[in-house]
Amino acid sequence: MQRKLMAWGALLAMLAVGIGAFGAHLLKSRITEDYMKVYETGVQYHMIHALGVILIALIVGQWGESTRLRWAGRLLIAGTILFSGSLYVLSISGIKVLGAITPLGGVCFIIGWLFLALEAFSRKTTL
Repeated sequence: MQRKLMAWGALLAMLAVGIGAFGAHLLKSRITEDYMKVYETGVQYHMIHALGVILIALIVGQWGESTRLRWAGRLLIAGTILFSGSLYVLSISGIKVLGAITPLGGVCFIIGWLFLALEAFSRKTTL
């Protein structure tokens, strides 16, 4: 589990850098300023949650595997795809209905972080 989470986190971080560079260099002159802000929000949340997945992988190495940690990682990955992915497509395509998907990703983020918190509260020892 730790190895897979670390790999997913690293891949998500790599994609965040690439997608961010794509936006900064190729999209800035092609989409409106408002859509550029939407795109940048997607990149910001993408990177933060990629680092969150890496953090969970490191915690698994200290505390061992658990169902809550597994779901925390899965939900941050799913949240990144739904939240950031919908913002990327929305900002490039202008299809506003895609904005309805974004909150689903936000819910995944919230529940993922909650699972991490619950796991931490259930532990007798710290990192």
